[in-house]
Amino acid sequence: MKTPISLIGAPTDIGAGSRGASMGPEALRVAQLAAALQARGLEVHDLGNLNGPANPWQPASAGYRHLDQVTRWNQLVHAAVWGELQQARLPLLLGGDHCLAIGSISAVARHCQAQGKTLRVLWLDAHADFNTQQLTPSGNLHGMPLACLCGLGPPALIGMGPQIPAIAADCVRQIGIRSVDEGEKRLVHQHALEVFDMRYIDEVGMRATMQQALAGIDGNTHIHVSFDVDFLDPDIAPGVGTTVRGGPSYREAQLCMEMVADTGQLGSLDIMELNPALDLRNRTAELAVDLVESLFGKSTLMRR
Repeated sequence: MKTPISLIGAPTDIGAGSRGASMGPEALRVAQLAAALQARGLEVHDLGNLNGPANPWQPASAGYRHLDQVTRWNQLVHAAVWGELQQARLPLLLGGDHCLAIGSISAVARHCQAQGKTLRVLWLDAHADFNTQQLTPSGNLHGMPLACLCGLGPPALIGMGPQIPAIAADCVRQIGIRSVDEGEKRLVHQHALEVFDMRYIDEVGMRATMQQALAGIDGNTHIHVSFDVDFLDPDIAPGVGTTVRGGPSYREAQLCMEMVADTGQLGSLDIMELNPALDLRNRTAELAVDLVESLFGKSTLMRR
């Protein structure tokens, strides 16, 4: 890959139900993310951290927690990601909780529209993140980003970019899902999201799953990977606030990343929900860095 990579830190847990994801960017830096990518011959620029509002830790109001603060953080993320794409750089967002994907992916969708590219979003997560104000009892916006991107949410968030909805549901492939609320499940079916849940992966394997998820990718496709660290099984990745047993193993996750790398079409990336306060000696951050290396071309196989 010749494209320079820009690391953008977003140190906030503003949309989450537990504190600690705000420390995610520094944990990834401590795990030597930049050095690992540079060792692969990649040009990496660390732009430091965005500076958004503090977490007031208030209860939900009108169905949403911290809506004004979440909106501001996503505006900052949108502007930063859009700016790097305009400079022909690959933005790598260091979260932070997953509500920040609203700003990140809306900026990527805006870029794809301007460049005439086809967007494919790979949503690696234990959760569908397709809740709405009416469905969620907590009001935590890290459970709603994909719904907001598809036009279901408050005006301030669904209008983050120039088009509403920011993306069409048919550009999304959800992988590793294993925790979905009942009402959320009905909404996912209504919007015909393509979901490769853990049962599907169990039945056909990660290779066949990724072949389906990447079907139709061509040279005009921009792949955005939104990697929530709770995608992984908590036995190997304990440092997240919303662990769900039964996720992909180390090798399944590696294969997932390697097959994305094989396409040569990765254009942007989020690393979300890493919570060092719940980790063991930064092992989850180190694993995330290992997987990101595979996403950028490291492979366990020697191939010509």
